[in-house]
Amino acid sequence: MKFSEQPQFSKELKRLAKKYPSLENDMVDFRRVVETVPLGTGKHFTVLISQNGIKIIKARLFCRYLKGAVLRIVYAFCEKSETIEFLELYPKNEKSCEDESRIKEYLKNKI
Repeated sequence: MKFSEQPQFSKELKRLAKKYPSLENDMVDFRRVVETVPLGTGKHFTVLISQNGIKIIKARLFCRYLKGAVLRIVYAFCEKSETIEFLELYPKNEKSCEDESRIKEYLKNKI
């Protein structure tokens, strides 16, 4: 499984890692999970869009520093190339939902 990040995601990760010191390790754990089960399992993963072999998934990312509170992470899973590209990362208290325009832009560029 290959992983990549959109530039906006990298900026969000860097900004949030300053606030939440455990975030880098939490991301490593999250990558291990989605590497084995790309679509996730249970109620913490939701497939938002499924088009042309690309699935956009929103998931809860548990942050140890926040002691159980969660961040939201949006990523794309491409079944053909077996790649996961991280699109967005945000705390629920900063934004109520994912950035749909960012997702549409990503899909437009990939299809």
